[in-house]
Amino acid sequence: MSRPLLVVDGDSFAHRAYHALPKQIRRAEGRPGNALVGFANMMLRLWEAEQPRAVFVGWDTLTSPTYRLDAFPAYQSGRVFDEELLEQLDLLPELCDAFGFARAKAPGYEADDFLAAAVASEEARGGTTLVATSDRDAFQLVSERTTVLAPTRGVSEIARVGPAAVRERYGVDPAQVPDFIALRGDPSDKLPGALGVGPKKAAEILREFGTLEDALAAGRFAAEANDLRLFRRIAAMDPAAPIPKLPDAEPTWAAAAAHASALGLGQLAGRLEALA
Repeated sequence: MSRPLLVVDGDSFAHRAYHALPKQIRRAEGRPGNALVGFANMMLRLWEAEQPRAVFVGWDTLTSPTYRLDAFPAYQSGRVFDEELLEQLDLLPELCDAFGFARAKAPGYEADDFLAAAVASEEARGGTTLVATSDRDAFQLVSERTTVLAPTRGVSEIARVGPAAVRERYGVDPAQVPDFIALRGDPSDKLPGALGVGPKKAAEILREFGTLEDALAAGRFAAEANDLRLFRRIAAMDPAAPIPKLPDAEPTWAAAAAHASALGLGQLAGRLEALA
């Protein structure tokens, strides 16, 4: 049986690691290290559990706006990140390089978009993908070949989300998830959705019409049509985002151990040296 491609939402896991592990974990010169250690531990656990053919990590670029923010200035407004988290987010892509993991980070794109591009690439070659993220927007990527690995308790337990689980949770098929988000709204992204429409109503509408566009064509939400089309565009991940080639690749444990040691993360370096 062919091994899956493991695709990781870097920012999602970094945030979880930062909030799950004690702030007392420090690296060289007393700088923060908990997100680095927690992220590395999660990657190790995923690698050992899934034995993927390769690992790809997508990252947000927080310093430049995406088309989503340009089109809808309220998008994700009000989010404030700790300085110690931001400092570690800058270091994590290089840690991925040391592990030998492929990665993508580019102005104008979110981690979500790189995940979608990696899934599209893997499905096109007939492979299977595991998408590790706590962002339920990624349920739109689920198919018979693609499963979401969603952390359920801190960073230690993982739920496997396939097409049936998406239908059970939302009442819609994975391909309908962007339409569902547009109608229901998404408080975390500051998308208001359609007036008076909650999750159950959004699912009912999509069961009746199939897509948001078909509901609009039937005359539903005429006053909100342009806004809802925009919300759907924002909710949809971009499978055309630029990603590197993703050949089979084993982790470079020795290089990762050396990098962790240089960061002053001795305990992590020891774990990696043992694997090398």
